Amino acid sequence: MKRRELREHIFQLLFRVEFNEKDEMAKQVGLFVEDMEEETEVKERDKTYISEKYAKIVEKLPEIDKMLDEVSKGWKTSRMGKVELTILRLAVYEMRFDEDIPQKVAINEAVELSKKFGGNEAPAFVNGVLAKLTGN
Repeated sequence: MKRRELREHIFQLLFRVEFNEKDEMAKQVGLFVEDMEEETEVKERDKTYISEKYAKIVEKLPEIDKMLDEVSKGWKTSRMGKVELTILRLAVYEMRFDEDIPQKVAINEAVELSKKFGGNEAPAFVNGVLAKLTGN
């Protein structure tokens, strides 16, 4: 799988956090992987990458949400649309904690995800919040 496809799967899995209790998420991860395998052949390394990156992001969610709350004046994470929040969480993780992904790539990919999954205003909102995180 290409990195963009992997990122989309991580986004979709991370999105489930908003609708499931923490203790239900292990089962949700399993269901998600099963659904992926029904749609296409998934390599073991891709499943591992998706599951591990998801787990790392979830572990950092309190820290990520704190960063987002600090830069998004008037738009605390509790008020953000779930799609935009999930995209921002993924992007912030990649920008701050994933040394394999350049910051500009993380921002660009977040904007692309918001174009695909978010509303009309999502790309500008996501880009604006991430720009504040970078100090631009």
